[in-house]
Amino acid sequence: MLLDKLKEIENRYNELNKILEDPEIFSDYTKSQKYSKEQADLQEIVYKIREYKNIISGISEAEEMLKTEKDEGMKELAELELEELKEKMPGIEEELKFMLIPKDPRDSKNIILEIRAGTGGDEAGLFAADLFRMYTKYAENKRWKVEIMDMHSTGVGGLKEVVASIQGKGAYSKLKYESGTHRVQRVPTTETSGRIHTSAATVAVLPEAEEVDLKIDPKDLRIDTYCSSGPGGQGVNTTYSAVRIVHEPTGLIVQCQDSRSQIKNRATAMKVMRSRLYDLELENQEKERSDDRKSQVGSGDRSERIRTYNFPQNRVTDHRVGLTLHKLSLILEGELDELIENMTIYFQTEKLKGI
Repeated sequence: MLLDKLKEIENRYNELNKILEDPEIFSDYTKSQKYSKEQADLQEIVYKIREYKNIISGISEAEEMLKTEKDEGMKELAELELEELKEKMPGIEEELKFMLIPKDPRDSKNIILEIRAGTGGDEAGLFAADLFRMYTKYAENKRWKVEIMDMHSTGVGGLKEVVASIQGKGAYSKLKYESGTHRVQRVPTTETSGRIHTSAATVAVLPEAEEVDLKIDPKDLRIDTYCSSGPGGQGVNTTYSAVRIVHEPTGLIVQCQDSRSQIKNRATAMKVMRSRLYDLELENQEKERSDDRKSQVGSGDRSERIRTYNFPQNRVTDHRVGLTLHKLSLILEGELDELIENMTIYFQTEKLKGI
């Protein structure tokens, strides 16, 4: 089965070489770009396929030499070569399997990050703020741009909700497995008896959709304006700068009041609405592909408890893979690479089972 897939890819690559030699295609910029991109996307795996085929050929030749060669010195060389090639084979096969995993077209996209306080009262709001700071720190380490789109604070320094745009190369590919319920176990500052409380916050990571990804019928939208609430001064609180957009067919609601400009708030709200609708459409597509969406890899089910942050033990546990790291303080400072790499390897390995 693997060899059949590899042969199909190599045949397509060779076919593209011939297509791109056609003067008619070469003179058509649009077609030329399209086929050149497809060829470039296949180039790395084709080189690996050729390396794999050379190993298979080398093994066959070494085995034949062992059967027919009478010179002991040559037979010894053939045995050494055969052993070396057989050691290489599993690694090359594993690399090829990973390369065969279909690329997620959303991986290169920027993201809309949404964090909401869940159960746990004020402590949940404080934890939501901790999570937002953690992702902001991680983004800063990657030199990504973070822009707050909407934020609602609690009275004790926490967050009821925050919506932010994170712009940077591979942002979605790195953070797409963060969607879900995050749980914290710690002693709140207000707790006098030292009792550990459990609180939660939800995280949603949406690929930022562009207009080409999704067309929205303006007739489906109801747009309201109102006075902003909260801090900001008289200029904010007495002008109709806040915007609420309702997508009537789905009931999705997006509000934005972060800017003093109604135009900017409207543009921001539309960006969030477009991304939520895009995510909903992709979710529906996944449901159609499987009777049981929860069995799918990387479904991003936000009702699922994915991770626990235990302060007394300086421990972070990801329940999906059973990974535990005793470095909570570093993780909350944005050092997420080890967690994210483990998530990526796990989900890619799961996807390999279907290849």
